[in-house]
Amino acid sequence: MDKKTLRQELRAKLAAIPPQELQRRSAAACQLLCRQEEYARAQTIMIFLSTPHEVDTQTLALQAWADQKTVLAPRVAWDQRRMLPVEIHSLVGGLEEGYLGIRQPVKGLPVPVADIDLLVVPGLGFDEQGNRLGRGRGFYDRFLSHADFRGVACALALEVQVVPAIPVGPSDVGVDMLVTDAKVRRFVRGR
Repeated sequence: MDKKTLRQELRAKLAAIPPQELQRRSAAACQLLCRQEEYARAQTIMIFLSTPHEVDTQTLALQAWADQKTVLAPRVAWDQRRMLPVEIHSLVGGLEEGYLGIRQPVKGLPVPVADIDLLVVPGLGFDEQGNRLGRGRGFYDRFLSHADFRGVACALALEVQVVPAIPVGPSDVGVDMLVTDAKVRRFVRGR
């Protein structure tokens, strides 16, 4: 199956999940991640700010603040086709809705990529080898390829987003671990 068709199928699957069910499953995935050693060791965590039809990172952000961790979110520099990690202190204030309805920090100085211990990665689909299918713009692939990124790349998703195989291209970058509402998978990466 090609990426375009797979994206359509996965978007439809996610859109079919009732909001309350999505919230419950999202909280379960976030809680499972917070029980992992990678989370416990991390002092600086970069999360994605969820759109309405993907796993909600709110539970993770609130727990990270309660655990005295630094929480970052991406600010997209569209002209440079890259993401800038910016510290956030709230999920309501200091954010704006950017291009494609993606929330992002309004302002803030970028934090060095080398400071990120745990990068929580979104995606439409994932497979059992740690490959991910994003939205097709390559922002996370470029970020994960950054020479200074030495942290753990952890995809956060729902179990329904795990598929047998993701088509992989030369610029696609996989993740180190995948946490869903049902289980944790870890992968050996050659980074």
